[in-house]
Amino acid sequence: MKRARPFLDANVLFSAAWSETSRLKLLWQIEGADLLASEYVIEEARRNLETAEARQRLQGLVQRLRVVPEQLETILPAGLALREKDRPVLAAALGARATHLVTGDRRDFGPFLGKTVAGVLVLTPAEFLALGRAPFRRR
Repeated sequence: MKRARPFLDANVLFSAAWSETSRLKLLWQIEGADLLASEYVIEEARRNLETAEARQRLQGLVQRLRVVPEQLETILPAGLALREKDRPVLAAALGARATHLVTGDRRDFGPFLGKTVAGVLVLTPAEFLALGRAPFRRR
């Protein structure tokens, strides 16, 4: 079985760090998943967290994932309808050869949810966690 390489969007990082009891921390417990993020999404999550405790939780989570380089948007498929602020997210996921883009952003990534874009399957955190019960196991 191919190892999962999910790229986490900023809203996923934000939500996992926002509360000590966030269910999204389960993402870090899925065996067979190498979690990925870019500085762009990490900084967006950090910027939106209001408390020092939440920012500290984020830092702890970031230390347990792989930070991948930013990519030029030229890597994106031609004609892709995606807002400017979300283009670096998908570009980094594609450049890192992510297997999944895990996002809670239904407004911008909604049309792509459940679909594969240039080899990356776009899923909500709940959908990816459901996969964790099937092909992957929790650590």
